[in-house]
Amino acid sequence: MNALAIIEKKRDGLALSAQEIEDFIFAYVREEIPDYQMAAFLMAVYLQGMNRQETVALTETLVKSGQILDFSALGTVVDKHSTGGVGDKTTLVLLPLVAAAGVKIAKMSGRGLGHTGGTIDKLSCIPGFRTDLSQAEFQRQVREIGVAITSQTPKLAPADGKLYSLRDVTATVESIPLIASSVMSKKIASGAQAIVLDVKTGSGAFMPEFERARELALIMTAIGNSLGRKTVALITNMDQPLGFAVGNQLEVVEALETLKGRGPADLEELCLALGAEMLLLAGKETDLTTAKNSLKKLLVEGRALEYFRRFVAAQGGDPAVTDDYSLLGQPRHRRKLTAKTSGFVARLDARKVGQAAVLLGAGRQQKGESIDLTAGIYVQKKTGDAVAAGECVAEMFCSNLEKIEAAAEILAQAFVITAEKPEIPPLILDRIL
Repeated sequence: MNALAIIEKKRDGLALSAQEIEDFIFAYVREEIPDYQMAAFLMAVYLQGMNRQETVALTETLVKSGQILDFSALGTVVDKHSTGGVGDKTTLVLLPLVAAAGVKIAKMSGRGLGHTGGTIDKLSCIPGFRTDLSQAEFQRQVREIGVAITSQTPKLAPADGKLYSLRDVTATVESIPLIASSVMSKKIASGAQAIVLDVKTGSGAFMPEFERARELALIMTAIGNSLGRKTVALITNMDQPLGFAVGNQLEVVEALETLKGRGPADLEELCLALGAEMLLLAGKETDLTTAKNSLKKLLVEGRALEYFRRFVAAQGGDPAVTDDYSLLGQPRHRRKLTAKTSGFVARLDARKVGQAAVLLGAGRQQKGESIDLTAGIYVQKKTGDAVAAGECVAEMFCSNLEKIEAAAEILAQAFVITAEKPEIPPLILDRIL
């Protein structure tokens, strides 16, 4: 294997064979190729791209670099992945909801970075809740309870971990083939036979432009289906936060309210849509309308909430949080943001809301930073809502009073108020099979 020849070939825009990709990646994992050559390869991919066959081959190579969990004896085990957004607590609702419908879910999640939140951070608000499950514990819980969530482990797709660390310092993160192979390699290695993708687009998304988000959705579904995993993607709107709550403790409360049938309409809509796709892939239902109706019934009857209690208890958490939200922690300080003019909210910039939440302490700007689990923002007004001058449009929460002023300045910029009522864009923009 000639590493320099492979770099040159990709630099010149030529397609690599599956064998060339595997040889190059595995040599890097064995430390036979130095970081500077892998950095050159990543930049070549960033600039020249990869075709579908190359991207599938790269994903398969990343999967084969470590352990692969096997749930095939349990039937169709499903996983869901979101590309990240502001106020996106769908996993907390989806896991117990879909499990209550009889579908087994094996979920591996990460912590938040930047303006987007992470599921593991949200769950850490629950006293005693463990996300550091061993492989054996993870597999046993999926088998016995029907749902489990664990933090990412270096044993699954370790080559991806090495590549991502290098991408982070070589300005090659925003490459669609590299993003797609990174996401899908971890999903496939963690044992799911079916995968539902929530690809966000809009101001608060990793891919703000719709066409780029659609391109990412197309290649990720192609990877999954090519490697024998039934995969579907929804492209969803992240121009404004999902629901009203942004911040870990606030989002757990909002997820619980949704499981009780009284959550925000947009959050429930997305959970039912994603959950219906999961039921179809698992063979539990044959059409989306019936699947959504069956999931809605589970919410109304309280069966999804009961499954949340079982799920929390199975992972060492205190299920009493479902009835006593104070167990999740309480912020020390709060401040309201009021409107300066009357009119309608023409725009609520999700990215700025997320950035303000980070300034309050709800997120981290660098890996490894500690966060304030009680910090966050509760949005009172969203796009299309009428607002009067002096009326509260959002409320900020945190433990450090000194952080509120800077956060308030950014949060105020998120609201655009005009005299005319705007059209409300749809939440679900496209469906990719």
